[in-house]
Order: sequence, then structure tokens, then C-alpha cells
Amino acid sequence: MTTAALPMDVLRRVSTELPNDRLTPVREAALARLQESGLPTTRQENWKYTDLSGAIEVVERALEAGSDSPGADSVQPEIDAVRNTIDAHWLVIANGRITGETPPDLQAAGVEVVRFSESSAIPSIDEPLAALNAALLEDGLFIRVAEGADIDKPIAILVIDDTDTTPRMSQVRVAIELAPNSHAQFVEYHLSSGTAEHYSNTVIDLTLADNAKVEYLRIQNRSLNHSQTERMNVQLGCDSQLCHCGFDLGGKLSRNDLHIDIVGAGANASFNGLFLAGDGQHIDNHTRVDHRVGPARSTQEYRGVLSGACRGVWNGKVIVHAGADGTDAQQTNHNLLLSEKSEIDAKPELEIYADDVKCSHGTTIGQLDEAALFYLRSRGIDLQHARQMLIHAFGTSIISKSPLPSVAELLRELVEARLNELVASDAK
Repeated sequence: MTTAALPMDVLRRVSTELPNDRLTPVREAALARLQESGLPTTRQENWKYTDLSGAIEVVERALEAGSDSPGADSVQPEIDAVRNTIDAHWLVIANGRITGETPPDLQAAGVEVVRFSESSAIPSIDEPLAALNAALLEDGLFIRVAEGADIDKPIAILVIDDTDTTPRMSQVRVAIELAPNSHAQFVEYHLSSGTAEHYSNTVIDLTLADNAKVEYLRIQNRSLNHSQTERMNVQLGCDSQLCHCGFDLGGKLSRNDLHIDIVGAGANASFNGLFLAGDGQHIDNHTRVDHRVGPARSTQEYRGVLSGACRGVWNGKVIVHAGADGTDAQQTNHNLLLSEKSEIDAKPELEIYADDVKCSHGTTIGQLDEAALFYLRSRGIDLQHARQMLIHAFGTSIISKSPLPSVAELLRELVEARLNELVASDAK
């Protein structure tokens, strides 16, 4: 794919049909940005292995169809089921629309939740997919945690989409700000259903002021015929702490960009991920950390399990800027290939422009350890169960790094169910 152009006349018509509110000037600026830049292509290094042409075709067909997306009623049973599995303050975005009221106890706990159209928040349009998001954004959520607040249970954002016979798309935008000395936990949960094609484009902005602390869990479990891109921008102030964990279980195509900007000394960013891919799936995780000051620390571990004809991508980049002495940055990536048809592209990167730093990176790609298999079989375990035990041990190790113990059991159930599917597929 060498070009990524959208029908700008149709895009402009759909954008101008959205409500005339505070987001209108942003939509107009985003359209101009898209007209100039287009969307990412495989000619760009960061998109070398991920072709968005399929998702763009869905966008084109959805724009041409011009049909309204269904409301929350079509997915209400799924919404209720998810809400019952996690004890949290729930915010729901169904088919691209903010649904329901803000939980009243959030405000009492020191959390302000308003819509973009009702606030001074301005969606960024610096990146092409962020510009596409802003150009078609119906509305977004702005969440602010007050100074010194410590929220009693997670704030959960459910993003859920439904398609029937018409290709659809949704744009999701959330901005989160934590004031100094505050603490909060977040769950970001993506689901979808339906037989028609769907593309979801999400942008999350997370800002931590001095001494703020966040535990953040992202779960993507979309239908295997749906596509999703997400960009998360994080800024860390002095002595702030981020513990982030992402799990990709579904989706035909999934691309996650996690950009962490460390602008305050003493900040600590720990982020980990697990992606499980089977036949026809493409899962791409790109991470970037900019260490602008020191001392500060960032650590990451990503693992992938791939079965059948699928492709995984992991690209981890750390830039230690001049003057960021005392930086400690660690990268680890491990990948397990269960099939000869599986493919993984792994690329760790370090750019260091400062002295007195401690940085390391490494990646492994391989199949099941024959010695470990032999050991288990020598203990009377048959080959199928021995393979299953090793695959589960490899994949579920990231669950122990999940920052939310209250969600660990659900997470384990979801991961083990998907691993069982991959193991069964590999055994055929």
C-alpha cells in the first residue's frame, strides 16, 4: 500500500453534518490536516509492517452508506454482562456515542467527568489518525481527578460496537488528567459484535501531575472480523507513577501506539502487554518513551503467542534526551510461535544522548522448548497437555504484572479461553 487517501468531499460532508458546537473548529482544522497529510502508509517506517488499507476501505464504505449507528439498546445485554464482572465506576461509549449518566458517586470522590463539547478540552490533531478521529468525533470524555483524591475503585471505560449488515466505524476520544498527589485506577475495555465489518479509532490522552499515580488496564477483545487502532499519549510529571498493562485477544487488525513522555524527574513508568493471535489476525504494538529529564525509570515487557497464519509486530523505542542523566530504561520482548505460518516482526530501539544512564533491551522469538517438553513427558504427561501447560505458563505470566488485582480473575479467564482456542487450532 503506497497511498492512504480518503474521499475528502464525503468526509467533509459527514463532518459538517455533526452538531455545531465547540468541537466544530477542531473538526475543520482536522479536515485540513488530513487533506495535507493523508493517513499512514507502509512507506513510513513506523507502519512498515501494518497495512491500513482494509480499515480505510471500511471507513470509505461507512462514509458512503451514511447510515446512523445504532444506539446502546442493541448491545445492552453485553453492557450489563461486562458491568457485572468488574466492580467499578462505569462510563460507556456504545457505537461511538457516550451513553448513560456519569456515576454520581464519582463527583463525590473528587472526579469530574464532562463532555468535550461542554469543556475547554481541545482534541489533538498532530497525528493523522488523531486528525481522522477529531474530524469525525461526535463527542469525547474529559476526566479530571482532583488534587489529593484517592478513588475507591477503578474508573472503567467500556467501548462497545455492534454491526449488522452495514460496515460501520466509530471514533473514541478520552482525555484524563490527574492533579498533584492524586491516585486512580482505570480499566479500558473494548468489545464488539456483529457480522459486518467495523473499524474503531481511539485516542487516549493521560496526564499525570507531580506525585500522581495511575494503574491502567487495557483489554481488547473485539470480534475477529473487526479492526481497531489506538493511540495513547502519556505525560509524566515529577515523581509520578504509571503502571500500565495491555491485553490484545481479538480483532482482525489491531494497532496500539503507546507514547510516554517523561518530563519530570523521579517519574516511573512500568508498562507490559500480551497479544494472542490466531488465523487471519494482525496485532501490532508500538511503544515509545521519551526520557527528557533524569533520574527517571521506564520498564516494559511484551509477550506474544501466535498460532496459524497470523502476524505480530512489536516495536519498542526509548529515546534518552541530552541532559537526562540518571535514566534507567529496560525493554524486554518474548514471542512464541506455534505454527510455521506465524510471523513476528520485533524491533527494540535505543537512542541515547546522555551520560550516566542504565539502558538495556532484548527480544526472543522461538518455539516451545523441547527440553521442557521432554521433562513434562517424562513425568507421565502426554504431549498435548505438556504443550498446553507450557503455552499457558508463557502467556499467563504477564497477568501477574496486571496493576489491578480485582480484575485478575476475569483477566485470567479471558486469556486462558483465548489460549485454549489457539492451542486447539494449532493441534489440527
